[in-house]
Amino acid sequence: MASACVLVVEDDTDIREGLLDTLTDNGYQSVGAANGRDALASLRTGGALPCMILLDIMMPVMDGTAFREEQLRDPNLAEIPVILLSAHRDVAERAKTLKVAAYLEKPLNVKDLLDLAHEYC
Repeated sequence: MASACVLVVEDDTDIREGLLDTLTDNGYQSVGAANGRDALASLRTGGALPCMILLDIMMPVMDGTAFREEQLRDPNLAEIPVILLSAHRDVAERAKTLKVAAYLEKPLNVKDLLDLAHEYC
């Protein structure tokens, strides 16, 4: 069962910390990961699963696409809703290809972020 925790997978420390602070300030627990590999490790060893994952596409070590492919292969993780984050203009198409619940364009609109957190958490 999902908890009211959001996993933020973002390599840019300032953006990741800003998202974590915003979520926390609005009543959501949140944890961060700097890349897809760290996020998978956290999901597979961290106990309670998050209610949603905020996922950047472009990251070193393991990018968002590779993370999503691994997530979908794992039946314990496949059903966690993913919200794609990107500054690239093809984010809508990438979201469709990766079969994510929603996407947010960078720079993020805080209200849109909180609306999605409310919907999935």
